[in-house]
Amino acid sequence: MLRIGILGASGIAPAAVIHPAARREDVAIVAVASRRASAAAAYAATHGIERSYDDYRALLADPDIDLVYNSLPPSEHAEWSIAALEAGKDVLCEKPFAMNALEAQRMLQAAETTGQRLIEAFHDRYHPLSLEIDALIASKRLGEIVSLRADFSVSNAFEPSGIRHDPKLGGGALMDLGCYPLHWVRALMNEEPAVVSAVAVTNPLGADISIDTELHFPSGTTARVTASMNAGPTEISTLDIVGTLGTLHVNNLVFPSAGHSISETIDGVTRVSTVRGRTTYDHQLDAIIVALMNHTALPTEGADSLNNMIAIDAIYTAAGLDRSFI
Repeated sequence: MLRIGILGASGIAPAAVIHPAARREDVAIVAVASRRASAAAAYAATHGIERSYDDYRALLADPDIDLVYNSLPPSEHAEWSIAALEAGKDVLCEKPFAMNALEAQRMLQAAETTGQRLIEAFHDRYHPLSLEIDALIASKRLGEIVSLRADFSVSNAFEPSGIRHDPKLGGGALMDLGCYPLHWVRALMNEEPAVVSAVAVTNPLGADISIDTELHFPSGTTARVTASMNAGPTEISTLDIVGTLGTLHVNNLVFPSAGHSISETIDGVTRVSTVRGRTTYDHQLDAIIVALMNHTALPTEGADSLNNMIAIDAIYTAAGLDRSFI
């Protein structure tokens, strides 16, 4: 039985871990912590969680917890993930992993020192759709990859008190949304890109509400990664691949269980397909359980998390955004 404690009475936790755990018999959500006792107690009552704490360290001291799900704002990912690791807990940390690469390095060092697992919650990477794209690229049906175009954009109106709009809390289009398409292109190429250019539009607090960056991989492949909080009524998460022999368009990589499509065009003939799967979060939880049991590596831990943050830092630098507040 994997026993999970949640740091933060967050809006993402029900979809990310509470509901997937409820669909299994080998996982239990045993505790939640919030800095406000009333919030923690209400959250626990709403979601049928046995214990609630008004102190994060009290949850970390709970001997009945095996894995901590860190759903706090990105500005608190490093501090509390490290504290959880040092308390002898494995950690599933929400994306983006940290505020910058320096924090990510500290987190990975803590995982290495303690011998605990530190996994970044890029849930989409565990869905069969992601594996299908990997297999298609590996088959060379598209030939050599010439260029990539990846975008994740939603409608998220500016709210000064909102976490996603405050750069000091880790808000911004790149941190909240663009980290996904950046991760897609890095994973597909299995290389680390150089940032050629980046353009950002910012809100009154200084967080990017949109980001547009050009990348270049060592193999010669180019990539354009975009993200915006002003997508209008339709959420967009798309990937386009241009190869020497064909093209691929994938729709809805982030939440494929809500509906997705794969359009492969070779020699002028287009084939549209889908893959079966549960929610990305169900697949993520399954992968974590297997990895912890078998002591096998996961694709969203270790150097992968650090390298995504290195790329994010480089994009912000290229865009001219001041992040000295970190």
